[in-house]
Amino acid sequence: MPKLSKPPDPNDPEYQNLERRVNFYLHLAIYSACSTCMWFIQSITEKVWIWSVWVAVIWAILILVHGIWVLTKEKQTQKSSLEKLD
Repeated sequence: MPKLSKPPDPNDPEYQNLERRVNFYLHLAIYSACSTCMWFIQSITEKVWIWSVWVAVIWAILILVHGIWVLTKEKQTQKSSLEKLD
């Protein structure tokens, strides 16, 4: 088991970046699982669920926004940490 270089601190920017990234990947995994299940059940039952398209598209847009937010926060954190070093 790898040893930590320091104890985890929720106020640490690196910790916050990691937490945001893990939450994003969890959100993406849940979307993938739910979307796959919706399309699989729809193909088995041979029914057309028009709402499933809207759910998938709106959720995908929200995931895109979430990903952009995570990357933006990460860049801001890196920029502020570089400014502290100067």
